[in-house]
Amino acid sequence: MTLCPVCETSALDEFRVVNDQRYLRCGVCLATVMDEKCRLAPEQERQIYELHDNDPADTGYRKFLSKLTEPLLQRLPPQAAGLDFGCGPGPALATMLESRGLTVSLYDPFFHPAPEVLSETYDFITCTEVVEHLYAPAGVFRELDRMLRPGGWLAVMTCFQTDDDRFDNWHYRRDPTHVVFYRATTFEWLAAKYGWVLEIPVKDVALFRKSS
Repeated sequence: MTLCPVCETSALDEFRVVNDQRYLRCGVCLATVMDEKCRLAPEQERQIYELHDNDPADTGYRKFLSKLTEPLLQRLPPQAAGLDFGCGPGPALATMLESRGLTVSLYDPFFHPAPEVLSETYDFITCTEVVEHLYAPAGVFRELDRMLRPGGWLAVMTCFQTDDDRFDNWHYRRDPTHVVFYRATTFEWLAAKYGWVLEIPVKDVALFRKSS
């Protein structure tokens, strides 16, 4: 029996097989999970990440990130201190937030392996295009909750899964580094689990506020 890696409360059920990739579905939080046997080797995964163009000067990429930064900035106090968790090779989001007077620490297991920052606490934590890559998201969400100060914000951006009929050809599924797909219901489950208040200000962005 394989437990859901997001909620850890239910066994995963068969969902579908697409081009030899097997996907499972949680009946509790409704996450969709790639079978671990279909995952890439770590070096293959890193090679794909190195192809990502995360240039902080790219106006198109900055506009993409602003879907998260703008609603988050509206909720943060001046000079808040945060963590960009899974920042990738080019920490554009941190650059954008720092230009608005915030302090941002960086962590990424491939590109910014700085375990010392995981011992601190923060007013906010950002995860942009990160949670879909996590092999063990439940443990990561526990750590993020531990690092959030009371009243702090966890900001997550990922493509929400909606229509199962479109799953096979969905561009997000076709990225082989994407191993977990979340629905709004999945984030609602996580908010209830941790006592967070959930807001979805725009498409594909979830903001969680930790209770004071």
